[in-house]
Amino acid sequence: MTVRGENLIGAQARRGTQAAFRAVEAATGNTLEPEFPGASLDDLDRACALADSAFDTYRETAPEARAAFLEAIAANILDIGDDLVTRCMEETGLPRPRIEGERGRTVGQLRLFAGVLREGSAFQIRIDPALPDRKPLPRPDLRLRMLAVGPVAVFGASNFPLAFSVAGGDTASALAAGCPVIVKAHPAHPGTSELVGRAIQKAVAASGLPEGVFSLLFDAGQSIGQGLVADPRIAAVGFTGSRRGGTALMEIAAKRPRPIPVYAEMSSINPVLLFPGALAARGEAIGRAFAASLTLGAGQFCTNPGLILAVPGPGLDAFLASATAALRESPAATMLTPGIHRAYCEGVARLSRHAAVTQLAEGPEGTATQGRAALFATDSDAFLAEPALQEEMFGAAALVVRCPDLAAMRAVLERLEGQLTASLHIAQEDHAAVRGLLPLLERRVGRILIDGFGTGVEVAHAMVHGGPYPATSDGRTTSVGSLAIDRFLRPVSYQDLPDALLPAALQEANPLNLPRRLDGTLERR
Repeated sequence: MTVRGENLIGAQARRGTQAAFRAVEAATGNTLEPEFPGASLDDLDRACALADSAFDTYRETAPEARAAFLEAIAANILDIGDDLVTRCMEETGLPRPRIEGERGRTVGQLRLFAGVLREGSAFQIRIDPALPDRKPLPRPDLRLRMLAVGPVAVFGASNFPLAFSVAGGDTASALAAGCPVIVKAHPAHPGTSELVGRAIQKAVAASGLPEGVFSLLFDAGQSIGQGLVADPRIAAVGFTGSRRGGTALMEIAAKRPRPIPVYAEMSSINPVLLFPGALAARGEAIGRAFAASLTLGAGQFCTNPGLILAVPGPGLDAFLASATAALRESPAATMLTPGIHRAYCEGVARLSRHAAVTQLAEGPEGTATQGRAALFATDSDAFLAEPALQEEMFGAAALVVRCPDLAAMRAVLERLEGQLTASLHIAQEDHAAVRGLLPLLERRVGRILIDGFGTGVEVAHAMVHGGPYPATSDGRTTSVGSLAIDRFLRPVSYQDLPDALLPAALQEANPLNLPRRLDGTLERR
């Protein structure tokens, strides 16, 4: 499939008229063809008008039709074949197995939400029949369903060019909810974005849906993204990226005459708690596993372990010896963009100059586009005194905080900002201490792991990829797993409507065969 450098606005493919940019080959810094002229504000207006026009029709499509549409997108992505994989490798520097795995995850997410639609419980159908004879007052007939919020703006992520981008989790869950989607493509991988966008555009047409169900816009700057969030026809936003970018979008959304939610996944250092029993039993093995998790994907996962908390002793010494040895031998890895590489190197240099921080390890030097792994250490007093030590370094760098005892570890946790994950390495004798910390961890993170690391985010019904601010803008939600659909639905109640005027989902005959809670009791289909 040929990449043409075109915006996809509904059923049309249009060359932009604004400043053009090209993708950069991550491994070499060379530019790639073709150029991508940016979308204009007129293009944005056209995409929003089409999405708004499509909304009332698309939101009422039967769950089965929407499910088939999502499956058609998945099939079309697979049909692109190796063209997608090779283009994505060029633009990101990520290896083939990673891209192929991410393609599988993207397809899996689409199919997961197809299953959610067919199962039907996300619509939360509730019916409280009228009780005309109830004393002292009769009860009206009340019926509730979850309804799509409206057109959604999705921002492609730099670090997941497939699974968190054009057809990623935000798009899949919004389309499943019944929301048209306008994607602002990430400029780091525009060719990948166009290929996937055309797969969605093709599925829209083949499914007989209104063309405004999907659009894809390019822009090297910020005007299109800002304009999308400000446009009154956009009802919600999905974003994965930096805290600065997420908070800027949140500010725009909050200042609108009609504010809208921005579901932003932004910043996390993902603390790892090493308990004494676990360190004594297997400190060396944990160190090796930690080094592997830290360097996975050049450390460019939002769940890479960036903070280690432990009590000094022989077990911690074994952990550090193992981790530093592994990191010193870990090859430098290509980073996604020159900007990400530059920011990472600046963060490492800044930490290495900190008076209270000691550098323990640094990986071998690489090319000008590659990041070197780095491990640092400080103590809990210094960490508590310096809020800047909590800042995320997006790359394969981590900070070990030596805590004199478990009380000091708790004090550090109490100061932490919201996080996506917390990983605990424990032994049987650590259970009492862990039990005492779990309530605090539940207030700080979205996912708690035992004897592992957060760098595996399973696409599943019980997964939470979110957390209290600033890990995400709304810690009540998740961007991964079937609950992600809830972000783009809202409850609507209907009182005493005649059956003929009710939406199909709430009619007495239940023509969509959806699970219902009837007078408080869940009916089985």
